[in-house]
Amino acid sequence: MVELSKKILTNVSFDPKLFQKELSKALRWINDKHDLKHLKEWCMREFGHVHPLILQKAFV
Repeated sequence: MVELSKKILTNVSFDPKLFQKELSKALRWINDKHDLKHLKEWCMREFGHVHPLILQKAFV
């Protein structure tokens, strides 16, 4: 599920609203704490400079 979420987030990263929507979906789908941590680290690395406020709100 994490790899699918990464692919989707990469594809929608051009649109902040769509990115936020898909990130919210991914966070609801992923139940494992290790996978959530992995997704958070990946998102911060890949999109921290593009969508910092969206990521900060999502991972609070």
